[in-house]
Amino acid sequence: MDQVALESNAVFLGIEYLAVFICGLSGGLAAIHKKYDLFSILVIAWVTALGGGITRDVLLGALPPVGITDRGFVLTALASGFIVAIVHPEIEHLKWSMIVTDALALGLFAVNGTAKALAYHSSGMTAAFLGMFTALAGGTIRDVLLNEVPSILRDKHLYAVPSFIGCLLTVFAARATDHWRLGLDGEMILDVCIVIIVFVLRMLSVAFNITFPGALKRHRSHLPPNGRYLRRPVIHPDEGKAGDGDE
Repeated sequence: MDQVALESNAVFLGIEYLAVFICGLSGGLAAIHKKYDLFSILVIAWVTALGGGITRDVLLGALPPVGITDRGFVLTALASGFIVAIVHPEIEHLKWSMIVTDALALGLFAVNGTAKALAYHSSGMTAAFLGMFTALAGGTIRDVLLNEVPSILRDKHLYAVPSFIGCLLTVFAARATDHWRLGLDGEMILDVCIVIIVFVLRMLSVAFNITFPGALKRHRSHLPPNGRYLRRPVIHPDEGKAGDGDE
């Protein structure tokens, strides 16, 4: 299969390892808050860091998934679990550092996941969904295992929305690359720009408390009350049969 553009650059591959490590730290920290043992901490760290990629690869048919075949990623995820089990009090104080790196991981996973799906000749819509799975599934699996509401629903700041925008832009960038024949370097520049866009959207949302609008607030209904139509009680056929039997 074609190589994903960002994976061809050593700098961004290093950043991806950092993203895996930070996601593992957040997963392990969540397990520590639940007072789980070391084995559970390692499992949650691994699932959080690599669960999205595993989900993507299984749906793509790229088996066995990278989450169990890439030694570097697996060891990085497990190392994050060991480290957070020791230095979790210090990590608790690195809130903004964790948010910044997590936002960067969100953009990287969204772009890489979408690009890999396109490299496997998926349609644009399928690739966008798989990109979102790559970025969000790890945290969702973590929250389900910990019996928590998934963070993509619990976090009121923009989280899934920047990921979705990044996945769509990656599809458009891939189409533009094919149309204009920009080559691997051109595609990488576009992908880097998309990662920056996702990162900026997430950070602006957290910094300025920007949230996605909810349901429209309304206090009146334009439909008439049910009593207008139900002038006499409704008698179900089963109730009538039951009465006949009693007599």
